[in-house]
Amino acid sequence: MGLVENKKKLKKRIKKAKNVFLMGHKNLDLDAIGSCIGMYNILKQQKKECFIVIDDIDTEMGVTKVLKEIDGCYNIIKSEDIPVYLHKKNKKNLLMILDTNKKCLVQNESSLDYFTKKIIIDHHDLGKDTIEDALIITEENTSSTCEIVVNIINLYNIDISPYVCTLLLSGIILDTNNFTLKTTADTYYAAYFLTAMGGSPKKVQYLLKQDITEYVERQKLLSSIEVIDNIAITKGTQYITYRREDLAKIADTLLFFNDIEASFVIGKIGKDLIGLSARSLGNYNITNILEHLGGGGDAYNGACTFEKKTISEAHTLLKKELKKQNKQ
Repeated sequence: MGLVENKKKLKKRIKKAKNVFLMGHKNLDLDAIGSCIGMYNILKQQKKECFIVIDDIDTEMGVTKVLKEIDGCYNIIKSEDIPVYLHKKNKKNLLMILDTNKKCLVQNESSLDYFTKKIIIDHHDLGKDTIEDALIITEENTSSTCEIVVNIINLYNIDISPYVCTLLLSGIILDTNNFTLKTTADTYYAAYFLTAMGGSPKKVQYLLKQDITEYVERQKLLSSIEVIDNIAITKGTQYITYRREDLAKIADTLLFFNDIEASFVIGKIGKDLIGLSARSLGNYNITNILEHLGGGGDAYNGACTFEKKTISEAHTLLKKELKKQNKQ
């Protein structure tokens, strides 16, 4: 259920907590870090002791910029340090998981065991790996977790600094691909609210700026596009390693071509690790496809990884799954 149905439970659980730990998904993006920082500021105004848990070693460019800017201003810890900051009464500890609902995607799955009280705030579809022992606030039709956090700001009727408003706005713009995907009237209202509170679209563009060399390298993936039933598929080679966000940006780009309803981009993202990023305009449910490949997401976007497989093997598995889905 969403925020409206769970607002009393949300407020009650936050009120009873003393120490609150905020955790996004692995490989943080601007929606995950923006929603964590937004909730941090809400909680601080409720007199809570707050911590953001980040284990990521490498982060995408926008997140790296944010982490440098907030260095020293927020309590950011690694999951291994959680026991040091836990309240002596376990029931006073609360874990808030943002922008994912799946065990395998949180920063550190084993850290879930420290908490008996959990809240999930997310906009992705629930699945077989969804964390069950938590208050789940999920809105699959909402653009981003940052948009849900904006609604929580309004629920508490509090003011948020222009900088935090900018970060929340960046998460919305990222996940909607600049208001072209999964955008409703509520999304535009959230953006209006954030800019009225001082959020800076110019600053958002700075956070979203790309490295020109990396951009040129990504465009090479567009030279080998295969189109099957309005679905665009492209893949890299075993000799070039991409970042996860590189694959995601190519998947976004493919949706701008005529007659393309969904896109899948496959590339090497680490030693013995292949990544797949997917996007849809809504006519293909990305979750239904990727969950059978070990990944997840929602109707509009998602990702998965393949360990110890070649790009060709991952490509074959994807095509088999797409063929299976078309027969259903």
